[in-house]
Amino acid sequence: MTSLINQAFKNAKKENRPTLLTYTVAGDNTKKKSLEILKSISNYADICELGFPHNTPIADGGQIQTSAYRAIKNGVKINDVFSIAKNFKKLKRNKPIILMGYYNMIFQYSENKFLEKCKKVKIDGLIVVDLPYPENKGFAIKCKKRGINFIQLVSPTTSKIRLKKIIKDSHDMIYYISMLSTTGGKLKVSSKKILENYNKIKNQNKSKNVVIGFGITKKTIKSLKKADGLVVGSAICKEITNSIKKRQNIVKNVTNIVKGLKKEII
Repeated sequence: MTSLINQAFKNAKKENRPTLLTYTVAGDNTKKKSLEILKSISNYADICELGFPHNTPIADGGQIQTSAYRAIKNGVKINDVFSIAKNFKKLKRNKPIILMGYYNMIFQYSENKFLEKCKKVKIDGLIVVDLPYPENKGFAIKCKKRGINFIQLVSPTTSKIRLKKIIKDSHDMIYYISMLSTTGGKLKVSSKKILENYNKIKNQNKSKNVVIGFGITKKTIKSLKKADGLVVGSAICKEITNSIKKRQNIVKNVTNIVKGLKKEII
């Protein structure tokens, strides 16, 4: 059976465009508001990534760190993240949702308990930033048995031999980190170079969906639209911060950002 993640890519390809993936931190700036944002932006995003607020998010830049801090300050815990995802899926059951976080939270929760909870609330995929290949092979197998996509990460420094192994063991989606930086940094390499690296990954196995993340904004997204999918997170978190400071309508402003991103890739 085709996964919802795979189906999202198929639908976007039919429209001759990349799949748009958005990232928000669960519970930012409140649990209620976080769900409202998720519901609203999912009208334009093909796949929604929902981040676990973490106090030491090593892969994340300032904008996402700020979002995570607000959520933690508001007392958001793992079960709250599951609650947000569950309520979202009740309304948008065919919209794929991917949880993104760090392994120590999963380890403390217990791998099996965590995955059973994911299955129960209908999580479609997992990105575990600090659980690299091949250390993640056992966990990825556990995910697959429960119908959950484990999303492997590759970067510009991934060797050809390692890349081949990762692609072989990957599920429906591979996440290409565009540059050696944290999220939200200004693109340090040209779109041309990013696409060259992307094509090297894609040429290994044409059937695998490869998305590009890190440094993607409204200004850069159009130049990367040849990719299977594009992930935008920091620009969204930045808008949440700005809307809070200006006391503006957070949901409306963030939705407009995502709507604008979608227009750029159609």
